[in-house]
Amino acid sequence: MAAPRKYPDELRERATRMAVDARRDPATRSGAISRIAEQLGMHPETLRNWVRQAEVDGGVRPGTSTDDATRLVELEREVRELRRANEILKTSAAFFAAAELDRKIK
Repeated sequence: MAAPRKYPDELRERATRMAVDARRDPATRSGAISRIAEQLGMHPETLRNWVRQAEVDGGVRPGTSTDDATRLVELEREVRELRRANEILKTSAAFFAAAELDRKIK
């Protein structure tokens, strides 16, 4: 279970949009993230991480997008469930095979 979010999604989107816009303008690029984070009352590294992930999601920066990461988590969960089911089926097949051999011997 994921930890509760400290900041609402609306604030995250607004802060990210403000930082990306400020970084586009050469006059405000220097220290834009720190300045905006201070104005909004958050740690600059938090905003920097949000901006970095937004750039990855937008295709500006290489990396794993949020959608891809979510899909990977879902697929890994499905693989775990299938492996567990497969082990249960193997165990039950071995059990019934042994029971069938015992029945034929008697």
